[in-house]
Amino acid sequence: MNMSEKLMHAVQYDYYGGGPAGLKHVEVPVPVPQMDEVLLKVEAASINPFDWKVQKGLLRPLLPRKFPHIPTIDIAGEVADVGSGVRNFKAGDKVVAILNAVNGGGLADFAVAKENLTVPRPPEVSAAEGAALPVAALTAHLALTQSAGVKLDRSGPRKNILVTAASGGVGHYAVQLAKLGNTHVTATCGARNMDFVKSLGADEVVDYKSPDGAALKSPSGRKYDAVIHGATGIPWSTFEPNLSENGKVIDLTPGVSSFMTFALKKLTFSKKQLFPLLLIPKGENLDYVVKLVKEGKLKTVIDSKYPLSKAEDAWAKSINGHATGKIIVEP
Repeated sequence: MNMSEKLMHAVQYDYYGGGPAGLKHVEVPVPVPQMDEVLLKVEAASINPFDWKVQKGLLRPLLPRKFPHIPTIDIAGEVADVGSGVRNFKAGDKVVAILNAVNGGGLADFAVAKENLTVPRPPEVSAAEGAALPVAALTAHLALTQSAGVKLDRSGPRKNILVTAASGGVGHYAVQLAKLGNTHVTATCGARNMDFVKSLGADEVVDYKSPDGAALKSPSGRKYDAVIHGATGIPWSTFEPNLSENGKVIDLTPGVSSFMTFALKKLTFSKKQLFPLLLIPKGENLDYVVKLVKEGKLKTVIDSKYPLSKAEDAWAKSINGHATGKIIVEP
């Protein structure tokens, strides 16, 4: 069957700004997989703050590369077709993929992914659970294993970890992944989510609006070896007194100020450092987190699900910033 003549439903925007109202429902041709690409019938896509920040223009002129732009890059689905050179997948395979951030494409009936950023999805992992993983779980995984030096097989010295915004998309994975290592986890979140974050395995949970929470103090008086920082608007001076001698803050939502602090700490040879985290996704890491879900060692918590026809409601929910876990859109 010739897919190129088929049209599909997609959600796109054609200018910066506009928020949920800037999203338009359109019929566009089904994309054609090029060399080393797979065409996926999308079963679920997940929205990350990254997606609406790109729409706001926070990464212009880099992203999006051109308008109109179909947003989101986290998807799960079924292989519909493969381009030349694809060896590991065939039509009918269930998969999870992370799309190229430059092109996006997730809020649609079909999307094209690179074979090396596509991984098998076992039957134990639902499409929604799978789609929730790529950006958020890989960000948490990278922050913990590379930046914070936590070994997820429990080897290595014990580390005290702080996770801020622990009930959010990245945060809820960071707490669980950290506890696979030899760690003590302190977490901050809103009062209504404290029990939830405790259930993910955090050793101590603090309401971020309480005096201790605002000061990022550990109730047991620990100094942090690493902070997996998913909240915004906390100055370096709040972290500093709570860090161990070589403590690191890994900033998951780096803005200009965090790059400035990063440069300053480097210049002053401070042992305490702030690292802006930039995710460069790897297929083997995506495969690893999918397997953890299959084995029951990592759970995806889904805040809410929306049909593609109501994608702007999902968008608004993400911008609102109070989702517990992940927001899913299903064609």
